[in-house]
Amino acid sequence: MKKGIHPDYRPVVFKDMSCGYAFLTKSTAQTKDTIKWEDGNEYPLVKVEISSESHPFYTGKQKMLDAAGQVEKFKKKFGWKEKEKK
Repeated sequence: MKKGIHPDYRPVVFKDMSCGYAFLTKSTAQTKDTIKWEDGNEYPLVKVEISSESHPFYTGKQKMLDAAGQVEKFKKKFGWKEKEKK
């Protein structure tokens, strides 16, 4: 690798702000925030909105949408009518 053209690859803490889950990994992500980790060291903190701990696919808490109700609401709102059968 060429010197001076790559970002700094260092330990970083990613924290899911929706549930408080945090994990330590290495990254080149730039941030101004820091956090004191379990080992007593201070690391850069990257705040994320969703992670595997809060994503519905991984937690199994998926919401079922009422697709038929949404379609009927759309048709009613925009005046679409079903063709009448003869």
